[in-house]
Amino acid sequence: MAEMTKIATRDSYGNALKELGATAENLVVLDADLAGATKTATFQKAYPERHFDCGIAEANMINVAAGLSTMGLVPFTATFAMFAAGRAFEQVRNTLGYPHLNVKIGATHGGISVGEDGASHQCCEDFALMRTIPGMTVMCPSDDVEAKAMVKAAYEMEGPVYMRFGRAATPVFHKDDYKFAIGKGEVLHEGTDVAIIANGIMVPEAIAACEQLEKDGISVYLINMPTIKPLDTDLVLDAAKKCGRIITVEEHSIIGGLGEAVAGYLSEVHPTPVKRIGVNDEFGHSGPAGELLKAFGLCADNIVKVTKEVCNG
Repeated sequence: MAEMTKIATRDSYGNALKELGATAENLVVLDADLAGATKTATFQKAYPERHFDCGIAEANMINVAAGLSTMGLVPFTATFAMFAAGRAFEQVRNTLGYPHLNVKIGATHGGISVGEDGASHQCCEDFALMRTIPGMTVMCPSDDVEAKAMVKAAYEMEGPVYMRFGRAATPVFHKDDYKFAIGKGEVLHEGTDVAIIANGIMVPEAIAACEQLEKDGISVYLINMPTIKPLDTDLVLDAAKKCGRIITVEEHSIIGGLGEAVAGYLSEVHPTPVKRIGVNDEFGHSGPAGELLKAFGLCADNIVKVTKEVCNG
C-alpha cells in the first residue's frame, strides 16, 4: 500500500467535536481527567464553558452525562476504553442503556495498540460488553475521515452510542467525500474467492493484504464494517453467497466482537465457514504498538497467511 497520511482516530474525535460544536450548541463534552490523551482538550480550548472534567470518576461521569441528556443536551463522554466499557459498565447499562438516553461514549485507547500501557489498559473486550446492552449502537472507525463522519452521525441519531478510537496514528485512505451511514458497511474491493470483513485499524492492514492476495491469484471481496451493532447483515449475506467463506479481522478478542457477530448471524440464515482473526483468549502485554500487533497476528502478513490457508482448504 502506498504511503498515506497517518492520523490517530483519537485526534479525529477531538477535531470532530470542535467542528461540530460550532453549530451544535446543545453539544457538551465530559472527560475523566484525560482530556489531553483523549483529545477532547481540542474542544475544551474552543468551548471551555461546554467542557466538564469529571475527574478520575468514570462511573460518575456517565451518570452526569445521563442527567445532562434529560435536559435536552447531547453529551459526549471521553475516557480510555478500559474505563468506559469496563469500569463504568454498570452505569452505562443501567443509567444509559435501560432508559435509552441520548448519550455518546467516545472511548479512546482501545485494543492491543495501546502499546506500552500493557494488559491492564489494552481493552479487547469492549465490543463484546457494549453489544450486550439492548439498544446500544457500537462502532469503530478505520481512519480519520470515517471517525469524524461517525461522530457527526452519532450526534444526529437519538439514543446511546459507543465509539472506539485508537491511540496510534493510522493511514487515512478515505476521500473527503466519503459517505458514512450508521449500520452500513463499505465494499472496498470486489472478489469471489474469499470475503475479508474488517474494522478499525485492521482495515488498512486488510487492504494491504488484499493487494498481495490479488497478486497471488486470490480474488478478495473486501469489506470495511465500521458498525458492529447494528451489523450490515445484507452486506454480510451478500459476501457469504458470493464467496462461500469469510475471514473477519478486528483488534478485539475473537470472543464477542465483529467475528462473532458475523458468524452468529450467518449460522442462522446462511451457514458459512467463518475464520476469525483477532486477539485469542489471552491478555495483551506491554510493548511498542507495531510490534505487539504483529506478535498477535494483527497485521497484513498474517491476514495473507490465514487467507491462503482458508482458500487451500
